[in-house]
Amino acid sequence: MNTTEHNAGPSSNEPKPEGTFRQRAYAALLDPHIEDNMHKSIEKWIGILIVANLCALVFEHVQAIYTPYQNWFHYFDVISVIIFTAEYLLRLYLAPEDHEFKHSRSPHLKYAFSPFAIIDFLAVAPFYLQAFIPFDLRVLRSLRLLRILKLFRVLIPAWKEFQLANRGRTFRQKIHALVYPSDYGGELHHLFDNFIVMWVVLSVVAVVLESVHSIHYVLNIEFIILDAMAVSVFTIEYCLRIYSSVESPGMSHPIWGRLKQAKTPQTVIDLLAILPFFLEVFLHHLLDLRFLRVFRLLRLLKLTRYTGSTKTLFTVVVREWPVLAGSAFIMLLLVILTASLGYLFEHDAQPEKFENIPQSIYWAVITLASVGYGDISPVTPMGRMMTIILALLGIGIFAIPAAILSSAFSDQLRIERDNLKGALNDMLGDGVLSEEEQEILNREAKRLHLSKDEVNQMIEQARKAYEKEHDTHGMPVHKIAANTELAVEHFKHQISELRQLALLTNLSEFDQIASHKHRLTDHELEMWKRLQS
Repeated sequence: MNTTEHNAGPSSNEPKPEGTFRQRAYAALLDPHIEDNMHKSIEKWIGILIVANLCALVFEHVQAIYTPYQNWFHYFDVISVIIFTAEYLLRLYLAPEDHEFKHSRSPHLKYAFSPFAIIDFLAVAPFYLQAFIPFDLRVLRSLRLLRILKLFRVLIPAWKEFQLANRGRTFRQKIHALVYPSDYGGELHHLFDNFIVMWVVLSVVAVVLESVHSIHYVLNIEFIILDAMAVSVFTIEYCLRIYSSVESPGMSHPIWGRLKQAKTPQTVIDLLAILPFFLEVFLHHLLDLRFLRVFRLLRLLKLTRYTGSTKTLFTVVVREWPVLAGSAFIMLLLVILTASLGYLFEHDAQPEKFENIPQSIYWAVITLASVGYGDISPVTPMGRMMTIILALLGIGIFAIPAAILSSAFSDQLRIERDNLKGALNDMLGDGVLSEEEQEILNREAKRLHLSKDEVNQMIEQARKAYEKEHDTHGMPVHKIAANTELAVEHFKHQISELRQLALLTNLSEFDQIASHKHRLTDHELEMWKRLQS
């Protein structure tokens, strides 16, 4: 196959693959060795569709849900089968270009009998058997559970990569690589994160739907089971993070290191995600703790671990906290002053609405925030005049924290991007960007929402800076000597040029001229003869 090889990562400036349509299609869609193609996106969306199919299959056995929406379930099944069939046929068509099958006599046949292909076929076969064979084959519908086996197409390569990267490491180190970002986690770590995110979304959706009385009445048992499963997953995750936290830098102590990890904001959020469940289970006979169920929505905060923007915002808040605290103090004073004036001017006219200053605080906040629900409004001339003034003041006062956060957030992004540029310059200190360095660059670029073009531009600027720094042409000798590394490179360059000179010069004439009237010293002549050898 004459497909042009591609370098991984955004730095690749290789031309687009040439060859047949099938070669180009494989390179663009399914080749796992090409970083910028659609391979990962296809695997991602197929995985999401598989999970959605599993959820649909579960809900089909809940008659209260399935009966009124059975047509929608059928349409979803048809669309899923079409997508799975298209994927199967695409992989079958492109099998001759796959590195695993292209050397066999019949790549299509070898692929068709491979384990993954058999799983793909079984995922759609029940649908077609039921559609074309005139028998009662409803029992085959249960075979749709086999679609979950398609996930092994992603899990097995990720597991092999993880095992290879963690060869020789301890069990605890492997657990740390699985649950925490590191150079050893690979794709399996990302799959673990996606698994936790999926359970967070499912549990939060379940909590929201529980508040609908009609749904909760029908699916009460299902909600209890789902919540128990979610808590089990989150509890195991919490224990794994605490257990392996001693492998993190600065947390090596078996006790204090784990306590330090337990006090971090993200770990506290993990604890709050499971604490309401256990409190209600073990203390329900002592106290009525049903109100704690609403705190299960705190599980949504677990998603902050997987968003780089949240970390950046947290850094901004910590950095700008003195200014934000000052703004909050001014806002508090203004609210109390507004509530006091409102009570002073409106108490006699509206004693039921402005009964006291604490009760007037609600009206003050609504006025200063320029919301104006209209449920409480002044009726006296002084009260209305004061409301106009305070409403105008509130526009500016309440906008201060937002302006501070917006400006600081932009500055923080600029600082982190500048830091990434500095790190990139360090990575290119040897003139080469390794695969590990490329992976780090891609991860940071994704966190900072940098496009591929922006990353390529940063790499090009770093390469030009490196070339300019190491270009000694026309540079004074004393400046070269001030940088030892640069001096070594300059010396190597000079030696290389002298060797070329020795190879290209007429040696006899050179020796005759150099010896005439001692134009070269004995030491210089000795160096010249060494260059010739």
